[in-house]
Amino acid sequence: MKKLLLLSALLIFACSSDSEGNPCIYEPTLTTQAATDITETSATLNGVISIVSENCDVPNNTEQGFVYSTEIQPTLEDIQINVNGTNILTTIEGLTPNTTYYVRAFLTNNFGDFYGDEVEFTTNEGGSCDGVPYDSIVYGTQEWTVENACHITYRDGTPIPEVTDNTEWESLTTGAWSYYDNDPTKPRLYNWYAVMGIHDSDPNTPNKEFAPEGWHVPTDAEWTTLENYLIANGYNYDGTTSGDRIAKAMASTTGWDSSTNTGAVGNDQSLNNSSGFNALPVGDRNYDGSFHAEGGNAVFWSSTEKIMNVVWHRNLNSGRSSVPTYFSNKSSGFSVRFVRD
Repeated sequence: MKKLLLLSALLIFACSSDSEGNPCIYEPTLTTQAATDITETSATLNGVISIVSENCDVPNNTEQGFVYSTEIQPTLEDIQINVNGTNILTTIEGLTPNTTYYVRAFLTNNFGDFYGDEVEFTTNEGGSCDGVPYDSIVYGTQEWTVENACHITYRDGTPIPEVTDNTEWESLTTGAWSYYDNDPTKPRLYNWYAVMGIHDSDPNTPNKEFAPEGWHVPTDAEWTTLENYLIANGYNYDGTTSGDRIAKAMASTTGWDSSTNTGAVGNDQSLNNSSGFNALPVGDRNYDGSFHAEGGNAVFWSSTEKIMNVVWHRNLNSGRSSVPTYFSNKSSGFSVRFVRD
C-alpha cells in the first residue's frame, strides 16, 4: 500500500535596499513556526516555513521557492519547487517514510542564488493516518475501508483543527476532530462538518474533500447496501439470511463490554468479526463535547442529512445483535469509514 506524506510550506519573501540605497539584494532569512507537526499516529507534515525581509516586493524576474534533499545543504541541483509571488504556498507529495529530509528556501535573481537557513525533519512510519488509502475489503459491489479514519488534514493538506474544549466543540459549525476523552493514546473522532469538508464559515467557499483520493464517506443508502449484502450472505450470528443480526460479524473481537444477550456483540467476542469489518468500540463524543460509551459503542457517520442539523449514522452496541440506523446532531463526534468511488 503506497504511503503518502505531505509537507505544506508557507514561504514569504520580501527584500530591502542596502545602506547606500542600491536596488534590493535578496538575502532571505529562514525562520520556522512548527516546522514539522508529526504525531505518533499521523505521518502528515504541516510545516510553516517563513522567509522575511522588508520593504520591497519580489520582482517578476525573480525565481523562488524551496529546495529539499536527503543530503544536507540542498541546492538548486537537488529537488526544486518553484512558486511565484510574494506569498507562496506549495505541497510536497510522495516523501518516503522513516527518512530525514533537509529543506531550504531559495531565491535567484541577477545578484545570484540565495538560500534560507536549513530545516531538518524526519518523516514517521507512514500508514493510514497520513490520509492515503486504508486497508479495505470488497463486499459484493462495494469496497469498504476496514479501519477508522485517523488523518488530520483534508485531501489537499489543509489542517482539520483539534478541539478539546467542550463549549467550543458544541458551538462549532466547521470541521474539527478530537481524541476520545482528549487522550492522544485513543482514536480520533470527527464532527460531521469535518466529514463534509466544511472548513470555514463562509457559505460561498467550496467544501474540502475529507476522504482520500478515490474514496468517499458512505451515504445512508450505501450503508444499507452493505447491511443487505451481509444479511443475504449469511453473516447474521445465527446463519439466517433475513432480519438484521449482523453486528457480531462486523464488530472487533476484543474491547467490547461484556453481554449475556444471545447474539450480542459483547457475548463471546471471539466469535466476532467474521466479515472482517472490524468495528472498534471507541465510543463517541456528544454534541455538547462530553465523551460517551467507550467499550460500548462503535458509531459511524453517513453523509446523508435527515433534516436541518441532524444526520443518519450507524451504531454497533455491545448489548445488541443488530446495527440500527439512528440520527444525531452534526456536532457529535463519531468514527468514519470510506467506500470506493
